[in-house]
Amino acid sequence: MEKLQYISQGFTIEDQELNIRKALDKGVKWIQVRWKNAPENEFIKLCEISKKLCSDNQTVCIINDHVHIAKDIDADGVHLGLNDQSIEIARQVLGKDKIIGGTANTFSNVLQRINEGCDYIGLGPLRFTSTKQKLSPILGFEGYEKIIQDLKTQSLEIPKIFAIGGVILNDIELLQQIGIYGVAVSGLITNETATVHEIKLALHE
Repeated sequence: MEKLQYISQGFTIEDQELNIRKALDKGVKWIQVRWKNAPENEFIKLCEISKKLCSDNQTVCIINDHVHIAKDIDADGVHLGLNDQSIEIARQVLGKDKIIGGTANTFSNVLQRINEGCDYIGLGPLRFTSTKQKLSPILGFEGYEKIIQDLKTQSLEIPKIFAIGGVILNDIELLQQIGIYGVAVSGLITNETATVHEIKLALHE
């Protein structure tokens, strides 16, 4: 599983598509199509465009929230928030071979996601981010450390956890030392504050 996820960004379908194309051109191999409050027909169109772009680039295409759209366009999987459709139902709809990720903010959320059998966990936010409207309590590095330590204390296998929420290049080495598998970023790539090559080097990819 790739260690770098790009979460799409933009207020219009044109902005979204442009940012996804730019991320692919820069070498991103995992795209999560996320466009909150979009008109449904435009979101479906964006998902169809993104799936084709990702297929052409041998890149993983994950749809945020919308299980049935992911199935209809044969995306590689779906990412579900805590208040979205359940992992169990998503698995029934998509089948065992698709990737299903889930959001978490607390240790109990992480345990829930492990028990639900999701393939990876998006844990955050690390710090404040303007790309998410309803932001969960900020974890900081200490929050990640405590959750990883609690998993070890209970002799649980550490799942593939992606740090999310305001992650910058200088955070990645410390996150890896803590035991975080990868990062899911949006502004870092959209705003070109770090190159994909630099991020992948930091992730040892």
